[in-house]
Amino acid sequence: MHKINIIPSARKDLDGLDKKFFTQIRNKIISLASDPRPSGCLKLTTEEGYRIRSGNYRILYRVDDKNNMIYVYRIKHRKESYR
Repeated sequence: MHKINIIPSARKDLDGLDKKFFTQIRNKIISLASDPRPSGCLKLTTEEGYRIRSGNYRILYRVDDKNNMIYVYRIKHRKESYR
């Protein structure tokens, strides 16, 4: 079981979401604790980490298997997530 660490920039992204999207994304992030690389996740090519989809939003995160930690560093709408 991994621990989840949401860094401040991702926390700021979460705070700006509507309640409907916030709940959906929160549940997706919580599910990462038991399965850090779920089906449908993609390994990023331009930077270190993974991406999962939650509707039109993308959750970008890194996995540290040595320390059993997941670092969520970005939550953005799909149009903005890779800029």
